[in-house]
Amino acid sequence: MKSSAAWTRKGLEALAKRKPGRLVDLVLDFQSRLRALEARLAQNSVNSHRPPSSDGYAKPDPKSLRAKSGRSSGGQNGHPGSTLPPAGKPDRIVVHRLKRCPCGCGASLRHRPLLRHEARQVFDLPPQKLIVTEHRVEVKLCPNSGREVSAAFPVGVNAPTQYGPRFNAWLVYLRGQQLIPLERISQMCADLFGRPVSEATVQTAVAAAYDALAGFEAAVAGLITQAPIAHADETVLRVAGKLHWLHVVSTKTLTWYGVHRKRGGEAIQHFALLPRFAGRLIHDCLSAYFDLKCLHGLCNAHLLRELTFLHEVLHQKWAKPMLDLLMRMHRAVAAHQARAGPSALRQQTAWTRKYRAARRAGFAENPLPEPPPGPRPRGRPKHTKAQNLLLRLQHHECSVLAFLYDPRVPFTNNQGEQDIRMVKVQQKISGAFRTLHGARTFARIRAYLSTVRKNQRDVFQETVAALTGQPFMPRVAA
Repeated sequence: MKSSAAWTRKGLEALAKRKPGRLVDLVLDFQSRLRALEARLAQNSVNSHRPPSSDGYAKPDPKSLRAKSGRSSGGQNGHPGSTLPPAGKPDRIVVHRLKRCPCGCGASLRHRPLLRHEARQVFDLPPQKLIVTEHRVEVKLCPNSGREVSAAFPVGVNAPTQYGPRFNAWLVYLRGQQLIPLERISQMCADLFGRPVSEATVQTAVAAAYDALAGFEAAVAGLITQAPIAHADETVLRVAGKLHWLHVVSTKTLTWYGVHRKRGGEAIQHFALLPRFAGRLIHDCLSAYFDLKCLHGLCNAHLLRELTFLHEVLHQKWAKPMLDLLMRMHRAVAAHQARAGPSALRQQTAWTRKYRAARRAGFAENPLPEPPPGPRPRGRPKHTKAQNLLLRLQHHECSVLAFLYDPRVPFTNNQGEQDIRMVKVQQKISGAFRTLHGARTFARIRAYLSTVRKNQRDVFQETVAALTGQPFMPRVAA
C-alpha cells in the first residue's frame, strides 16, 4: 500500500495534467487553510482572548503595554509601609525582673530603683479550641394545671448539640472565600479543633448562608440598575455535566452573579437586571449586550490583544499604529484627569481624527470584498480577522472611544474580569458543580463576600452577621 503522501502527490500530478486551473484553486485553498491553522497555533493569552491557563508550559514572554514610569522597583518615598505595629493594649504582659547585674560584676539589683521598662511584643495564636456553651432551661410544675412547663431556649438553639453561628461562618468562609474543598475543611477542623466535621455539616452551613442572602442579592441587583457605570462579563461553567454560563455584573462596590444555560439574550432577559440598567455598560463586545437600551463601552484591552496578534503574527502594517494610538490616548486621558479633569473638546476631536485615519489605513490594507451580483445571500458575509476587527472599530466607534469623552468610563473591563476570576479558580479546584442549585448557591455567597470586601468590611464578621439574620446591605450604587 502506498503512503498517503505519495498518493496525494501522484493525485496532484494527474490533476495538473487534466485540469491545471483546478489544481491552482486547490493549492490556494490549501495555503489559506495552512495560514489559518498557523495563525490559530500562534494565538496565546498575550495576543488573543485566550486565558493564561491555556498557554500550558510554553508560556509567552510577558509583554506589558504600560509605559515605564522611570521609578525604581519597591516602595516609593512616602509609602507608609506595612510593618507590624505594636498593640496599644496587649492582652498579656510578662515582666522579666532584673535581679543581678549582667555586666559581669554579679552585684545584686533587687533593691535598686527601676529606671524604665523596655518592651517587645510577640504576636501569636492562642491554643485553638471550641468553646462549648450549655444552655439550661428551668422546668417547673404549673400550680394550676399541674403540668411541667419550661423556659424557652434562645433563638437558634434548636438541637441537643449543634455548632454556633461563628463556627458555621468559619465553614462558609473556608468554602466561599478560600475555596477549600469539603474534605480538606473537615481535615482542617480536625487538626485545629480536634473535631472533624462532616461534609453535610459544611453544606448545611453553606445552605443557611444562601437562604440568609436572598434579600442581599435582590438589593444589589436593584442598586446596580442605578449605577452610572457597570461591568459585565461571562464565562463557561460546567454544571451537572452540561455547559452553563456564569454571568457577572459589577461596579467598584457591588458584585452580582447569575448562572444560566445560555450566554446571550435569553440569559439577559431571564435575570431581568440589565434590561433595567440605564447607565453605561462596559463589556467585551458580546452582540447580545447591544440589544440593551443603555450606553456602551468596550474593553480596549481585548482590542489591544487583537491588534498585537494582527501585527506580530499576520504582519498587518496598520495594526501597530492603531495599537500605539489607543495607548497614547489612554495615557493622555489619564494625565488630564490627574491634573485638571477631562480633556478639552478640541483635543478629543483631534484624537478622533487620528483614530479614523488609522482605521482608514487598515481598510486600505484590507479592502472589503465587493458584494456578489444578484440577490444578497443569507447570513453575514465572510471576512478576515483583520476586516472583522476593522468593522468593529467602525460600527462601535462611540463605544471604543467612550473613555475619551466620559472621564468615568474605564479603558478596560478589568473590573468584570477580576470579579469573575476567582470563580474560575473554584472551577479548576472542583472541575464542575454537581447541581445547578449548588452553582447558584456558590454564586450568591461569592457575590456577598466580594461586595463586603469591596466595601472594606470585615469579611468574617459580616459572614457571622449574615448567619444571624443581619447581612451587610450596601446602600449606595457606585
